[in-house]
Amino acid sequence: MNYDCLIVGGGIAGLQAAIQLGRYKHKVLVLDSNDGRSTICKSYHNILGYPDGVSGPELREIGKKHAERLGVEFVNEKVEQAEKTDRGFEVSSQKGNKYKGKRILLATGIMDRMPPFPELMPCLGISVYVCPDCDGYEVKDKRTIVLGSGNAGANMALTLSYWTNDLVFINHEKKPADQKLLEKMKEKNIEYLEESISKVLADDEKFNGVQLENGEEITGDRGFIAFGGNEVKSDLAKQLGAERLENKHILTDPRSKMTSIKNVWAAGDVAAHSEQVTIAMGEGSQAAIWIHKSLLQNKN
Repeated sequence: MNYDCLIVGGGIAGLQAAIQLGRYKHKVLVLDSNDGRSTICKSYHNILGYPDGVSGPELREIGKKHAERLGVEFVNEKVEQAEKTDRGFEVSSQKGNKYKGKRILLATGIMDRMPPFPELMPCLGISVYVCPDCDGYEVKDKRTIVLGSGNAGANMALTLSYWTNDLVFINHEKKPADQKLLEKMKEKNIEYLEESISKVLADDEKFNGVQLENGEEITGDRGFIAFGGNEVKSDLAKQLGAERLENKHILTDPRSKMTSIKNVWAAGDVAAHSEQVTIAMGEGSQAAIWIHKSLLQNKN
């Protein structure tokens, strides 16, 4: 089978692109490892149509069913290799399977560097967050603990001071923060602790604070994760020769979302943009429209 388009990544951008391409009646295959950022968020709060929030898994399930109704195919496999061929592209999965397509869309996303505390997982998107643009509003006037490292954590604490004056930054990894950031935090009365965390205190999805290795408990109503060093999943783009920025995000044409390599597109958090679900949706649609145009050109 030579598909019209291979979509690598079944998150929000990949699903929106799949729906659009399915509506164009193209033969589309989505390859998804089912371990992306949207699989762990229990609630997005800033999406049109969902004023009470919607979880990443629920949104993914809705999108997958929508795309399947339009004839889009899905395989649950992690793609490890991608290469250009005479007729388009071929990808190889971790299971050893190979798939061919005339076009390829990389919607592989990023993954936040999370501390190894299992108690955090049920809280993500409910009472613990990673993105201030998405969820800064959720900590409005609430005592908030930033679990972080060095400059990343300090910058997050300063950003959150827009919404709340009751902030604690716990530098779990004890990495140095710039003196200027420390001074700014002091000016804003942000409590700073350079201590390791031994345990996260939570009742299922309700974050209550943390216990430090010295035994002290720091209580809070909300938490934010800010360790820096997030994984940008753009290795396939590198294999295909697509241009990447220094931070490994894929560079795309603003209008079409095509990369520097012809017929290779990128959309969502793996591309260079503000990491938002709604923007990922838009980029997925945008890429799909131009993929459709390119396929039509070949037929004419």
